[in-house]
Amino acid sequence: MNRRAMLGAAAAAAPLALATPALAQANPEVRWRAASSFPRVFDVLYGTFEKVAARVAQLTEGKFRIQTFPAGEIVGGLQVLDAVQAGTIEAGHTASYYYIGKEPAFAPFTAMCFGLNTRQMTSWFRYGGGNELAAELFRDYNIHGITCGDTGAQMGGWFRNEITGVEQLRGLKFRITGLAGQLFTRLGAAPTLIAPADIYPSLERGVIDAAEFVGPHDDERANYVRVARYYYAPGFWEPGARLHFMSNARAWAALPDQYKAALEVACGEADADMTARYDFMNPQALRRLVAAGAQLRFWPRPVLEAAWKANEEMNADLARGNPRFAKIMESYGRFRTEQFQWFRIAENSYDNFAFSAAQTVR
Repeated sequence: MNRRAMLGAAAAAAPLALATPALAQANPEVRWRAASSFPRVFDVLYGTFEKVAARVAQLTEGKFRIQTFPAGEIVGGLQVLDAVQAGTIEAGHTASYYYIGKEPAFAPFTAMCFGLNTRQMTSWFRYGGGNELAAELFRDYNIHGITCGDTGAQMGGWFRNEITGVEQLRGLKFRITGLAGQLFTRLGAAPTLIAPADIYPSLERGVIDAAEFVGPHDDERANYVRVARYYYAPGFWEPGARLHFMSNARAWAALPDQYKAALEVACGEADADMTARYDFMNPQALRRLVAAGAQLRFWPRPVLEAAWKANEEMNADLARGNPRFAKIMESYGRFRTEQFQWFRIAENSYDNFAFSAAQTVR
């Protein structure tokens, strides 16, 4: 090819180079491994994790890819934070309250007994200082966290025997998460934290007497109705349960800004989508569970009153002994007071009438 032809070919190629997206030219290929605390059978929990990875790849034109693993494949369901902290994997999708054994202050960033609901948690994280407080805590564990999905209000769990009062809780071997375990200890129960994948066999073998997980959709997939028939509501210790996408701090810092933005966008979408999927699926699953033999029950008022009192005492005790927990709960508690007052005026008054009226019309 002569010089003139070469120059002509270069000129023809120039517009193609200019048309190539700046992202593809400027940013490197990044590959992360990320583990979930949840097995694949829980398609909303684990599926949300997969959606985030797919969305990140889409937003970065395939340059940033996150390979997801369900609980147990490379990391145990309750060891996700440890693996991310150590840099064994770059990221994970988990609930911070699984790690209260390290620090009780992890609990408010997932759920608190009689605490904020899903909408209120979103508001606290984004506008009430929650994200900033979480970042302070996560930084000490070499973690960067982004909120990434919420289950909405959960059910109160599956029990082999009916609960008619506080006395039935004494000695009860109950799988439960977060500070709710400490709360039920104060009520006389014997709580234990078991990874989601191990709940069914533990119930089946009689290792535990009762277990809570999320709600009808997940509980149906796990077949808990086959081994415990009394299904209680509400899960007053989880009026919403916020999950986090946790990244190793060094891995996060090394990402180009566009990749960080892509991950934040994907997790923000997950915050809304997970709740929407559960709201769509739970009513249908609950009807099928009742048809399969589940006995729907509501907590007796004396149990709720005893739990409320024990929870207030527990939080006060924890705050006295843990300055970090006290600082977080000062913010959380103040926000809860304002939100509860506001929700009573509009949301709760509407719900109480409309929900009851709808049943009457039927």
